[in-house]
Amino acid sequence: MKTNVGSIDAAIRIALGLAMISATLNATIGLWGWLGVILIATGIVRICPVYLPFGWHTCKVDK
Repeated sequence: MKTNVGSIDAAIRIALGLAMISATLNATIGLWGWLGVILIATGIVRICPVYLPFGWHTCKVDK
C-alpha cells in the first residue's frame, strides 16, 4: 500500500492521539479517549484507511 498521510498530518495525528490517551489516563475524558491509539498507529504507518475509498492524500503523490 502506498502512504496517503503527509508528515504534517502524521504529526498532528500522533500529538492528538497522545493527548487523547493522556486525558483518558487523567480521567478527564471517558474510555473513548483510547481511540487515540488508532490516531497514533495511522500517524506512524502513514496510511489512513478512511482516506482510501475517497482517494484523499495529504502527502505528495507521484503522477
